[in-house]
Amino acid sequence: MRKIYLSIGSNKGNRYSFIKEALRLIRKDIGKVILMSKIYETKSWGFHSDDFLNICIMIKSELFPAELLNKLKNIEDRIGRIRNSTKILAREIDIDILFYSDKIVDHEDLIIPHPRLHLRNFVLYPLNDIASEFIHPILLKPINELLEECEDDDSPKESSLSLL
Repeated sequence: MRKIYLSIGSNKGNRYSFIKEALRLIRKDIGKVILMSKIYETKSWGFHSDDFLNICIMIKSELFPAELLNKLKNIEDRIGRIRNSTKILAREIDIDILFYSDKIVDHEDLIIPHPRLHLRNFVLYPLNDIASEFIHPILLKPINELLEECEDDDSPKESSLSLL
């Protein structure tokens, strides 16, 4: 079983329900959810849209990275995400693989650790909730240090919503 860290976000429609459904499908199709961050609300990053709800989770799964990616894309599709290769759009659900244990994967369609996670507070805040001491296998720094160093000036707001 591998420890896998995922980021889950939604900024379209009933954001909270879409995240809950993603968690249900991850539990059903991928593995056991071990840790879950608080929910954070953040501005959209890289495009103008409604605010996101974001969480990070740690799961345990036996899936290999490519299988994991395919199952996550399938979950996004089932929830209603429509992909557009030419521009970033609001989306019902967005699930990113942040870490796959301490493994480094560099393929055309999958890069782990996520190449921009250290630049984005909307990922670092919830990730710090569940993995503050986890060492980034390329940057060789713990998440709490990456959060302190992050130059992203958009600080997420903790949501009053709870998934527990």
